[in-house]
Amino acid sequence: MIELLNVPSLLTVQDSGRRGYRKLGVPVSGFMDDYSARIANYLVGNGDDAPPLEFLLAGPTLRFNASCVFAVAGDVEVRLNGIPVEPWMSHWAKRGDILEVGALKSGLYGYIAFAGGIKCEPLLGSCSAYPKAGLGRPLKAGDVLNLGYAILTGKDGRYLPPGLRPDYSAKEKTVRVVLGPNLDHFTEEGIETFLSEAYTVTPESDRMGYRLDGKAIEHSEKGAGIVTDAIPTGSVQVPANGKPIVMLRDAQTTGGYAKIAVVSTADLPIVAQSRPGERLRFEAVSVDEARELLIRRERTLRAIKGFLDGEMHAYRIRTGEEELIAFTKVERRC
Repeated sequence: MIELLNVPSLLTVQDSGRRGYRKLGVPVSGFMDDYSARIANYLVGNGDDAPPLEFLLAGPTLRFNASCVFAVAGDVEVRLNGIPVEPWMSHWAKRGDILEVGALKSGLYGYIAFAGGIKCEPLLGSCSAYPKAGLGRPLKAGDVLNLGYAILTGKDGRYLPPGLRPDYSAKEKTVRVVLGPNLDHFTEEGIETFLSEAYTVTPESDRMGYRLDGKAIEHSEKGAGIVTDAIPTGSVQVPANGKPIVMLRDAQTTGGYAKIAVVSTADLPIVAQSRPGERLRFEAVSVDEARELLIRRERTLRAIKGFLDGEMHAYRIRTGEEELIAFTKVERRC
């Protein structure tokens, strides 16, 4: 059990989101950065979908009312009873201990995972908060959260080296997209603008979507409007003003603006972790290339889980100017 003492920013319980309800108009919701959230879960011995806390910009202060193993994922200072402890590492906390999570130095979202996950009553199959529809709510000081059962032995002390952590510190990031499905609503010049210009994340951005500012994207004679159709997560809508909007986890399920592209699933965390004032560039890839990016990402996550579980070794390999991380299985001897 944990008690929230101070909540300086948006704090919610999230998991991988709701599946199978988009046809009823219910957004998927869930982790804004599923890559970091899943690693946070691995650090405390959970599976991919155990619900952690997701915080925006700055983390909470909380008190443990029972022994627990926790981990914080993010570029952030963490203190346990006033003593600095490492993020991206699992730690043992005992009853009465106070955890303070500071402000993120880079990125926008951070995660606090607990062994056993946060206990909650699933709403439409998920613990993810989507307050606009009354599915859960933002957390506040004084809230008490129960944790699921977990064997804590051997769960603390797991550490993710810097080379394996996601890095969102760049002020300008490149995001891979699949063009379409409404390319006939844009001129060739408009498509070229989208793929050659940098677009700035504006403060008018939230879990529903990120509004971008930059050179206007030119529509064809068909204009910005379409017959309302589906909005996959990562869709890039372009309204009449020519400024793109990237639709994210809490986006509505249908919309009437032309879509110039869809962000590759593997790169959605890059968009989600971009702060207002930071810039995004878009690079076109094929559907097959986007699928391969996701396959490679999932293989990396499985390898990281194996590394944290003690089933894989990780090695640094330098090839010319590039440094890579390679994984090999741990050989067990009888």
